[in-house]
Amino acid sequence: MSLELNINAAIKAAMLAKSEAELRALRAIKAAVLLAKTAEGGGAELTEADETKLLQKLAKQRKDSLEIFRQQNREDLAVKEEEELVVIERYLPKQMDEAELKAVITEIIATTGASSPADMGKVMGVASKQLAGKADGKAISTMVKELLAK
Repeated sequence: MSLELNINAAIKAAMLAKSEAELRALRAIKAAVLLAKTAEGGGAELTEADETKLLQKLAKQRKDSLEIFRQQNREDLAVKEEEELVVIERYLPKQMDEAELKAVITEIIATTGASSPADMGKVMGVASKQLAGKADGKAISTMVKELLAK
């Protein structure tokens, strides 16, 4: 079942449950999907990879906003962002933990023959493609820096 159909069904359930936070997040996802489908150059249907990218973008926006609101002591707004983030993350693929990420990146470093921090770009290119949707870009970057610095 496509993301759009899942979201439409979840919106109906959230309306019946009168769950404002969930409804807010689901409507944001639906709006993003509709924008992506109707965007110039966008296909009529989104691929699973496109849907994952879209959800990751929405999650990143919420995380960034959450951080800003917390810095500015706006807990009321931070709570809303956090509620939406929880709902968005339900539709994202399971993220790798640190140990799994380290194992995969170590393998990529061995495959590419990288040996110093100067080779970071080479490793990041492969890692970003291979780990798309499975790990956060920031986490990948941090792990690559850490492993190449040894």
